[in-house]
Amino acid sequence: MADRLREILRDSGLTARALARQAGWDETKCSRIVHARTPPSDEDIRTWCTICGVPEEIPNLIAASRNAESAYMEWRRVQRSQTRMQKLRLDVYEGTNLYRIYSNHVLPWPVQTAAYMRALMEGFNSFHEGAATDIDEAVKARLARQKLLKGSSRRCAMVIEETVLRDRFADNDVIRQQLQHLLACTRRAPLSLGIVPLGAVRSAYRPTETFSIYGDQMVVVELVGAAVNITQPREIHLYEKAFNELAGAAVHGAAARVLIANALEVLR
Repeated sequence: MADRLREILRDSGLTARALARQAGWDETKCSRIVHARTPPSDEDIRTWCTICGVPEEIPNLIAASRNAESAYMEWRRVQRSQTRMQKLRLDVYEGTNLYRIYSNHVLPWPVQTAAYMRALMEGFNSFHEGAATDIDEAVKARLARQKLLKGSSRRCAMVIEETVLRDRFADNDVIRQQLQHLLACTRRAPLSLGIVPLGAVRSAYRPTETFSIYGDQMVVVELVGAAVNITQPREIHLYEKAFNELAGAAVHGAAARVLIANALEVLR
């Protein structure tokens, strides 16, 4: 944030002294902000950008400022409690009417069975060398989250890669039951599933990370070592664009069910 405000000041041609004078601030305030000793308030950002002639930057910078401390969450900080991980963004889930999720390695949480959840959490525990012993409680917490989509106005649109149907990180019985459950989920009104087939024609740019878009307020990107929360409007717009392009390359409805049935056939 300090670097960006410093760039804006430099590009405007103003000095810190001139900015402070127009804003009615003590000169030391500008110095404290650009050297990251004092975080700017929303009003400071509005004043800074207005005086420097870039009012269009205000929404993005305010969003970035509000999210600065919580934007990057290392998994190691929460890996000792799987239940805590399930409740990290509960207020976001509850306050969102449209979830859009893209995944290229696992099925998204709204369509997971309890056994599938457990296998994922155990694998996460092993990979991150975690010591979580509350997987039973964590599974219950994630199942409870699924109830947000039942009997409500919330909707969920998901896009996955066909390879997700073929991956084997659990025994065949768990995967078979999960795929059968997924077939049933494709007929549920609040849920929309798109599957990008192998060999599908798509944009030259393809996201490599799993991401979830919550309304138009937040994108959560899952990395190997952390989750990143994105709230800047222009970045959210890019993820919306990526999701729409992926959905356009995907098959839905009966065609998606054929791909799931084909994956099930391999397990028989």
